[in-house]
Amino acid sequence: MSRVYNFSAGPAVLPEVVLEEAAAEMMDYNGTGMSVMEMSHRSSAFQEIIDTAEQDLRDLMGIPDNYKVLFLQGGASQQFAMIPMNLMQNRVADFIVTGQWAKKAYQEAQKYGKANKIASSEDKTFSYIPDCSDLPVSPDADYVYICENNTIYGTKYKELPNTKGKLLVADVSSCFLSEPVDVTKYGIIYGGVQKNIGPAGMVIVIIREDLIREDVLPGTPTMLTYKTHADAGSLYNTPNCYCIYICGKVFKWLKNMGGLTVMQQRNEEKAKILYDYLDSSSLFKGTVVKKDRSLMNVPFITGDKDMDAKFVKAAAEAGFVNLKGHRTVGGMRASIYNAMPREGVEKLVAFMKKFEEENA
Repeated sequence: MSRVYNFSAGPAVLPEVVLEEAAAEMMDYNGTGMSVMEMSHRSSAFQEIIDTAEQDLRDLMGIPDNYKVLFLQGGASQQFAMIPMNLMQNRVADFIVTGQWAKKAYQEAQKYGKANKIASSEDKTFSYIPDCSDLPVSPDADYVYICENNTIYGTKYKELPNTKGKLLVADVSSCFLSEPVDVTKYGIIYGGVQKNIGPAGMVIVIIREDLIREDVLPGTPTMLTYKTHADAGSLYNTPNCYCIYICGKVFKWLKNMGGLTVMQQRNEEKAKILYDYLDSSSLFKGTVVKKDRSLMNVPFITGDKDMDAKFVKAAAEAGFVNLKGHRTVGGMRASIYNAMPREGVEKLVAFMKKFEEENA
């Protein structure tokens, strides 16, 4: 069977060259006579894998020396608790709620202190990013929290909020490595890797060193303390070795493609193809305010649930899979991450045009 065009929001499409390399090395990695899946995380071979992966990520993002890179388990959702446990010194944090994941982080933080919702776009089904130029930031807030790209709703911050000097913490799960980023603007920048970087089962946390403390909230488990993992170079316990290995290959692929400036250009071109069609179509329409549109996740609808279902079914039969929208919003969503080739988007649009003609 030939490969499909996979528009899943995550776990998501990976670069074919990475999958081919991993397949070639499955039985024998680099002359070790074993697979990375079988390899001790304490071995010199694995130490080289994790060190190289970290260095390549630092190169790609221009991560300064005073930030640690942590490869952790528990996914992005575990960070909803880990962040307040480690950062809530004053027991106060401010949240800008622009979707399901920011909302969950906001709800989780309420267990550890006072969580303030200082802005939200829930009034219009999270279809826009609120104006964040002059927010009522709490004077005693330990940090301001955002989810930078909203996978379900297809919105993206084009400008970071004015945090009035407070620490910015950002979940970048679905826009990770899609464009250049100034890491120094964040205290913590983190994301689950299963959307734009690797297989499921890991989160990468990039954290400024002064935020790695011993004086965390009482009762914080050893495994949920950043210091535990920073001191051990992400090897306190057995990490997700195979995931780190695949992510490392994706970092190499990104470097070979020309880095994040090139990826941003490619992503803008891909997204334009799809958005231009949605803006001209009489059957399909996008659901996001134009200025806040994500390059990674593109939700759209016909306005008729039966027609949506018919389209999703026909698309899957034609080799365009995982286009069904998130269960909370319905409709359709095309996730067009770094590894989705331009050709995939062009062919999807051609299929949508044909479907529109046949269902006019």
